[in-house]
Amino acid sequence: MRQALAGADRASLASVVAEHPSSPLAWAELADLADSEGRFIEAFAYAAVAVDLAREVLVASGWSQGDALPWSHEPNRAYLRALDAQRRAAEHLGVGERARRLADELASADPEAPARIASEFTPTQLMSIISADSAVAAGIGAEARTGEPLAAPAASEPAGED
Repeated sequence: MRQALAGADRASLASVVAEHPSSPLAWAELADLADSEGRFIEAFAYAAVAVDLAREVLVASGWSQGDALPWSHEPNRAYLRALDAQRRAAEHLGVGERARRLADELASADPEAPARIASEFTPTQLMSIISADSAVAAGIGAEARTGEPLAAPAASEPAGED
């Protein structure tokens, strides 16, 4: 399943989830994708599925709600990422109390998890990254890479008119 996720692009991620519907990690990836595209209702729902599936796995292995779940133990990451994805979606949807509860749950599971998720698993992680050389070749100026706003394009003269 991890290989399928590693090889998936934005268009094929849903098919990976369909092939592995009991995978909390696959659902967490789908939640992150929906979040990166501004589809917050879907992100919330996908993350909720991921959280529920991850809790089932954790409980089956002896975990109880409130027990620590260190980020350093890789199997915990699907649950921690799903909590964060659901928290982000809740914030976007204006469900502040729910977002706060999810943030508290995430922080109590592992106080380092929110920072690790923010640095390692951004909602846009599936987006292609282009190099500066590629950007220049594509006509994207330095201001696009530095975050400065681009100037409005100059109006071109109509073809054939002087």
